[in-house]
Amino acid sequence: MNFPRLQCLTTDSSDVSHVEQTRAFCVAGARWVQIRSKSLSFSEYLYAAQASASVCQEFKAVFIVNDSSEIALRAQADGVHLGSNDLSTKLAREMLGPKFLIGGTVNSIADAEVLVADGVCDYAGVGPFRYTGTKQNLAPVLDSQELRSIILELRTIPSFVIGGLVPDDVDNVLSLGAYGMAACNVLFENETPSACVISRFVDAVSSSSISAA
Repeated sequence: MNFPRLQCLTTDSSDVSHVEQTRAFCVAGARWVQIRSKSLSFSEYLYAAQASASVCQEFKAVFIVNDSSEIALRAQADGVHLGSNDLSTKLAREMLGPKFLIGGTVNSIADAEVLVADGVCDYAGVGPFRYTGTKQNLAPVLDSQELRSIILELRTIPSFVIGGLVPDDVDNVLSLGAYGMAACNVLFENETPSACVISRFVDAVSSSSISAA
C-alpha cells in the first residue's frame, strides 16, 4: 500500500468531538487519521469510530483505530494501531484477517526486533521524537542516532516517527530514513483543530524534497 506520509491523531483533550476532529483533519488535506481515546467508554468509542470511518470514506482517507481491534473491526476501519499493552499483533491478524492494516509501537531496538520477527505489522510508529504530554508513561525520548538505528532495524516496514513533532521537523525526520510521521497536539490551537496548522503540516510533508524510505 502507498501510505500517506502524515498520520493525524485525534485526542480526548479537544473541545470538539473525535468525529469533528476527523473531519477537520480531512478538510485541511490530511489523508490518514488515527482515532485515539483513553477516556471514552467502549460504546462511545465505537460510535465515534464508526462515524469517523464514514468521514474518512467520504474523503478517501485511511482510517485507523488506536488500541482496539474489536472496535476497528466493528467500525469497518482500515486498520488498528496496537501498543505493548494491547492485543498482540499476531492475535489481531488472526481476528482481522489479511486485508486490515496493523501498526505497532516501537520505542527501542528491542521493540523493532520483535516487530520484525513477528512478521505481522504493516507499519511501525517510532518514538518519542521529543517530550509530549499527549501520552502517559511516555517512553524515553530517542535521539537522532537511536531513531536512525531503529528505522534501519525495521528494514522494509514503513516507519512513522511520533512525539512532539512540528512542521519544521519534517525534513529532519525524513532524512533519518523514516517513511513519514504522526502528529497530534501541534494540530490544535486552544484545544480546537487548527486548519492553518494542519494544512501547514500537510504541505510540509507533501512538498519535502526527501523521498519516502
